[in-house]
Amino acid sequence: MADNTKLRIAMFPWLAFGHMIPWLQLAKLIAQKGHEIIFISTPRNIDRLPKLSPNLASFIHFVKLPLPQVENLPEYAEATMDLHHDDVWYLKQAYDRLQEPMKHLLQSLSPDWIFYDFTAYWLPTIARQLGIPHGFFSIFNAAVLGYFGPPSALINRADHDLNTPKDYTRQPKWVPFPTTVAFRLFEARRIFHGITGDESNVSDSYRFGETLRSCDIIAIRSCVDFEPEWLKVLEDIHRKPVIPDGQLPTTADDAGEETDTWRWIKEWLDKQEKGSIVYVAFGSEAQPSQEELTEIAFGLELSGLPFFWVLKKRLGPADTKLIELPDGFEERTKGRGVVCTSWAPQLRILAHDSVGGFLSHSGWSSVVEALQFGRALVLLTCFADQGLIAKQLAEKKIGYVLPREEGDGSFTRKSVAESLRLVVVEEEGKFYREKAMEMRGLFGDRDRQDQYVDNFLKLLESHRCLKQE
Repeated sequence: MADNTKLRIAMFPWLAFGHMIPWLQLAKLIAQKGHEIIFISTPRNIDRLPKLSPNLASFIHFVKLPLPQVENLPEYAEATMDLHHDDVWYLKQAYDRLQEPMKHLLQSLSPDWIFYDFTAYWLPTIARQLGIPHGFFSIFNAAVLGYFGPPSALINRADHDLNTPKDYTRQPKWVPFPTTVAFRLFEARRIFHGITGDESNVSDSYRFGETLRSCDIIAIRSCVDFEPEWLKVLEDIHRKPVIPDGQLPTTADDAGEETDTWRWIKEWLDKQEKGSIVYVAFGSEAQPSQEELTEIAFGLELSGLPFFWVLKKRLGPADTKLIELPDGFEERTKGRGVVCTSWAPQLRILAHDSVGGFLSHSGWSSVVEALQFGRALVLLTCFADQGLIAKQLAEKKIGYVLPREEGDGSFTRKSVAESLRLVVVEEEGKFYREKAMEMRGLFGDRDRQDQYVDNFLKLLESHRCLKQE
């Protein structure tokens, strides 16, 4: 594009690193095309983001908006990872108090576009008042967004018979094709309070509904090659442009410099047979309970498979429940398995040839990272949209959902061991390994990802040209 067609795009993600990292990945891809990005978040979050490469530093500008203090929100807490899940709603209260600062900031910046997350239901009104084109960027894929339906179903749930957790275990009436994508009962129970909210907090359902209803366009972390049927559902129920931006896989350049931690991990992985290791990790914010952790540990032990487990004993400073491995576990599995309780470079680990399978919480970023290297998936969901992702992957035969009790989500060490062996080594589960390798060509295709970003930018530019006319 010529210089006079360069775009100035403001981005305002939700205060969760599972959101901010994919947003930053999209920002980098746009900046590589020579466009300017204004990435807005709170001071501590911006300071914790990965550092930019020198060639992008002049195109991505970080703007720090101080987070207003609210009662019961610790002073250090600026992201969901800083809080217990039950206290995240205090963060949303503080986030909602950014309305006036955001309005003044956008007045001074005058961007060509502003993109916001599902939580900022109040931002479309501000953007409209200022005459700034605006869109919702969804890190949730099309199946997840499509499952929750049109704004009317999100804002007025009762009108659509969405009154109990059980109502979220069936196929929605607005989905015109047969699908198994729905929550299991224990998953629906875990998210139901967030969906409904209460008199002191705006519900996630309302936030989603208002954001989707009021945005000019919907940009989404998805691709036509993976879920065309769900993208069509979104177009049909929202009646506005739905633009897939690709899967936004993390690249080797984003893995950071080699560290002492990676060097000892690589040394251990290099000694293992190709495709033999089970990598175990549950993301930055998902954590099994003590009971679940115990069954996972004994399951790994029973499986007889070598493993590398990145174990968070607590999620953050506010998490007072320290979880522990069973007595003697590390001694009994010494030489066969490694438990790493500090940070580990997930992308580098998944890229290593010794990794044959990934026991994951089904977070979409982790799924994308695994599939770009063709790693087979065993899926153990924890909360949020993970239940829907797991069902979609299972429906496509890309991942195996670990069997659990429908009511309470409990599972056994035997089911852990059998699931891991099925997906990683047994002949019966060979198609999971083959399907994962097949996905490598889709999720790891840089040229395809580049084309999605080009198409997205063309739409934004054409909208600006129409406005100028």
